[in-house]
Amino acid sequence: MRLTTLLLICCCSVLQSQDTFSIIAADPVTGEIGAAGATCVDGIAAFGGIQLLNKIIPGRGGVNAQAAVCLNPHINLDNAILQMEGGSSPEEIIAWLIENDACFSQNFDPSFRQYGIVDFDGSGNIRTTAFTGENTTDFHGDRTGATYAIQGNILLGPEVLDGMEDGFNNTDGTLAQRLMAAMQGANFAGADSRCLNRGTSSTSSFLRVVRPTDDPAAPYLELNVLETPFGVEPIDSLQVLFDEWELLNNLTDIDLEAAIEVYPNPSNGTYNLSLPQDLDVHSLTITNTAGQQVWQLDTMADWSNTIDLTAAPSGLYWLSIRLSAGQLVTRKLVKF
Repeated sequence: MRLTTLLLICCCSVLQSQDTFSIIAADPVTGEIGAAGATCVDGIAAFGGIQLLNKIIPGRGGVNAQAAVCLNPHINLDNAILQMEGGSSPEEIIAWLIENDACFSQNFDPSFRQYGIVDFDGSGNIRTTAFTGENTTDFHGDRTGATYAIQGNILLGPEVLDGMEDGFNNTDGTLAQRLMAAMQGANFAGADSRCLNRGTSSTSSFLRVVRPTDDPAAPYLELNVLETPFGVEPIDSLQVLFDEWELLNNLTDIDLEAAIEVYPNPSNGTYNLSLPQDLDVHSLTITNTAGQQVWQLDTMADWSNTIDLTAAPSGLYWLSIRLSAGQLVTRKLVKF
């Protein structure tokens, strides 16, 4: 009995100190959902790094759950995802988590928790919310915008959240690039106040982006700095990984994204798709928010620039345009 009690106490002391600052966001055009975050916790590599705070349902939404968490399973995060799969809105998920806290850390008290949630509703609109319990460690707080939720605890001060928000909002580019800029907004000593004497923001960082058609276990982008040695900045390490990933993956140019048009959208199920004449398209597919394929065109030989979803139920769909070079462009389709 004493050994069991000691193990629980030790486990709780680790879990209560995890997860410091994070962002979760969605792209209203591509349907991508992404998250990034960092923490200053010795030994976090043993848990797989700080990306453990996040889960994403492709094409639907995602949750960041942090501060005094329970792991194996990360029960509150798992429950939040189950609620999202059941159709609950971000606000409804927060309310449910507060009423049904399932983590023994801090005696099942939701005032020690912190959450950030984004999702797409049935009409393709992004919804965001954040929750910071009053008993999370200072400095604590959150920020929300039209497409993102940012949250943090054990921070040097509000400048951490402000820097992340400014980085995200003042960067043009892909969702991945904006998330990376948000992380750079917190790249200063003591962003997580526990790392101030090390001269770094944190010890572990991550960034992931999931496209609507991704397998949840195989995100489009997954970068993870498990744990850096004393004095090494993990956000700098994350930036190096990100720069290498951009080069290796030959990212679709922003101009190409802008050149592809779908109209009218929303529609009653008939859409016109305008593609650049010299674009080498391999295939077109459409999936619903459950990831089920509802339309596919494998050859462009008979392509008439129209898509017919009139027989499909009303709701949100994702068009995937696969280029012959391997690039993937996604577009949101709304059918009324």
